[in-house]
Amino acid sequence: MLNMSKWLMVLGLLMVTSLGVFAQDDDFIYGDLLPDAPELAARGEYGVGVRTLELVNPDQIDISNTRNDPSVRYDRPLTIEVWYPAIIPDDAQELTTYESQLGRADQNNVEPFTFLGRALRDAEPDTSGAAYPLVIVSHGYPGSRYMMTYLTENLASKGYVVVAIDHTDSTFSDTGNFFITLYNRALDQMFVLNEMARLNEEEGFLNGLVNADNTAIIGYSMGGYGALNAAGAGYNAVLQTFLPVIESRMAGNPDYEASIDPRIKAIVVFAPWGGDLSAFGRAGQGFWDLEALAGIEIPSFWVAGDLDDVANYEAIVSLFDSAVNSERYLLTYANALHNVAPNPPPPDVRDFPDYERYSEPAWDEARINNINQHFITAFLGQYLLGQDYEVYLNPAVENANDGVVDLDSDGNPTENHTYWVGFLPRTAVGMSLRVEHAAP
Repeated sequence: MLNMSKWLMVLGLLMVTSLGVFAQDDDFIYGDLLPDAPELAARGEYGVGVRTLELVNPDQIDISNTRNDPSVRYDRPLTIEVWYPAIIPDDAQELTTYESQLGRADQNNVEPFTFLGRALRDAEPDTSGAAYPLVIVSHGYPGSRYMMTYLTENLASKGYVVVAIDHTDSTFSDTGNFFITLYNRALDQMFVLNEMARLNEEEGFLNGLVNADNTAIIGYSMGGYGALNAAGAGYNAVLQTFLPVIESRMAGNPDYEASIDPRIKAIVVFAPWGGDLSAFGRAGQGFWDLEALAGIEIPSFWVAGDLDDVANYEAIVSLFDSAVNSERYLLTYANALHNVAPNPPPPDVRDFPDYERYSEPAWDEARINNINQHFITAFLGQYLLGQDYEVYLNPAVENANDGVVDLDSDGNPTENHTYWVGFLPRTAVGMSLRVEHAAP
């Protein structure tokens, strides 16, 4: 038990940052801190700029016209959004307007909507800490490069160049057949990594700004499916039955093994899809043989809801368990479904399918956002920035509900104190953080 004086003492110490930021503006913007936000959710020292770039990946297999003939080709366009440390002039507001879509193109009900973000469009880059680690963000199916602005802006403020991809034929505005996504997801991620390395060397705002040799990939749902493959988990023959041309991304293929890129230092996967194919009538099967997950030899942070009925929580845990050569962490939200990654629902949405796309029935999505900011700050700080965040990543107890606040008369933790570091008293509930070390 925690007596009232000790509770008030620790509450006062931890709430200063949270309340200070929350009180800045009565109009909540995705990514802003709630009063109960954990410590590392707060933005960093850098201003944030944002720009949109158009890229073209030439001579790619055209999955919209074939699933088995690699000679059918096209030039694949990709739109990306880049957030970066920036100089914000005194007379400018660090605000921008993003435009995304409700509905989806394959259902002929696309409707644009806009929302604010805390970044300045086309701002001058802040080169004081360059070159910055690269973070590539990959959405689900369908999705948008703007689905996780709460996180992309937050990471840019902490000294990363963050690139979110609009995966062509996999967005709300151009939803194509699912096989296009299955084939292109990891390839898009790798192409963007190469492009960012190229742009860092060429004249332009990214020149000298990006350290592509120090990269993380963050993937949500189908983005996680791609990130696992990019990190070393080759696909299996089950996927090849659906998509014969996937051979170049399969486990055991020499070309695939040679493609594993040492510039990728870590991955974050939210509700990664592909471990359970019940939706295809293949319950108990997935797109990986479990031993292929041992090919991931870099640190990985996994986030899932224990009621996920899209990716299947048990399938996610099985993938996590099988990644035995990865230093890995599994953050589980109790009573959460699949939407453990996106921004909160747009405030004016009243149509259930559009609302459901962003919402969690038992959780405040803004609360999930703050917790994600906290843990991903610790994880990427540990493995990309080389800072010591072990105390946040290795809690004294796996289940947050079991944490105990026990402080001495000066407010210092005693040996019996097991509460999750960085969380206000009475706020570390409904979660677990499982830690598994890489095999020796």
